[in-house]
Amino acid sequence: MITLISSILVFLLVVVIHEFGHFIVAKISNIKVNEFSVGMGPKIVQKQKGETIYSLRALPIGGYVAMEGEEEGSVDPRSFNNVNISKRMATVLAGAFMNFILAFVAFSLMTMLTGYGSNVVDYTSENSPAQTAGLKSGDIIISVNNNPTRNLLDINKVVESNKKDDIKFEINRNGKIIEKTIKPKYYEEYGTYLVGFTAKVKYSFFKSIEIGFDRMMFTSKAILSTLKMMVTGQFKMEYLSGPVGVVQIIGSESSKGLVYFLQILGLISVNLGVFNLLPIPALDGGKFLFLLIEAIRGNPIDEKIEQKLTLIGISLLFSIMIYVTIFNDIGRLFK
Repeated sequence: MITLISSILVFLLVVVIHEFGHFIVAKISNIKVNEFSVGMGPKIVQKQKGETIYSLRALPIGGYVAMEGEEEGSVDPRSFNNVNISKRMATVLAGAFMNFILAFVAFSLMTMLTGYGSNVVDYTSENSPAQTAGLKSGDIIISVNNNPTRNLLDINKVVESNKKDDIKFEINRNGKIIEKTIKPKYYEEYGTYLVGFTAKVKYSFFKSIEIGFDRMMFTSKAILSTLKMMVTGQFKMEYLSGPVGVVQIIGSESSKGLVYFLQILGLISVNLGVFNLLPIPALDGGKFLFLLIEAIRGNPIDEKIEQKLTLIGISLLFSIMIYVTIFNDIGRLFK
């Protein structure tokens, strides 16, 4: 039951905050909004305030904003298709922007609750590269490969990008500056390369906010890197998860407690934000691309061409989702 409830809550939060971004910028831009809905399917309750209907629907799997003239032509001067193009661009991008904001808040709250790994070594793992190199408890890691390090996240960024190479650690040990060269080791149980030490934990409100932002940016770049690997064939489709797999992951992580719920909420929100900005018709990135072309040409793309491209985009996305769900998600259930 907790898997279902937490999954619904995560999906509802990331989608509703996304749609709220479109909604609030549309309102600021004086675009006519016909309806703002939380949930999908049959209406449970609705209330009209001004020109906008606010509704709650039966299926708690998302929501939507219905703007005048967004899907079809309208003569209303305040319709989406008739307002200034810069306002339309801002409205389209606002959804993904709010997902990044939600992820930033989730990661910041998570760091406030757990504290953050500092750049001070706590202890080294047995037979780890860090122990072999002679790192000791209390060592302050000043820089890694000449990159200044303020916390464990800074260190992990450099290790991740140089995981198969020798890495130079500059250390302050009791006021004396020394250097250590460490080559990360692949740990099968964690599925990644590690140096093999833990950092002393610190707590700070303002540092948590800074790290929340850094984590949001780091996760966004990691997703873009994965997408690039998919295009170049370096990333296997079997590693992807569809809706069934995502629900399982959310339920599994959320059952561990609030901190894990915040972490998975941040990760899902960043994924939605990045994915929606891809220049694929049917996504916000595709809509923005059409608007950019319109701004350059001075005229919008033919409506029929845009509709056909959008249909192709939707078909492609659904095909990938169905493939991943059948061969990855369901396939894993029988392994």
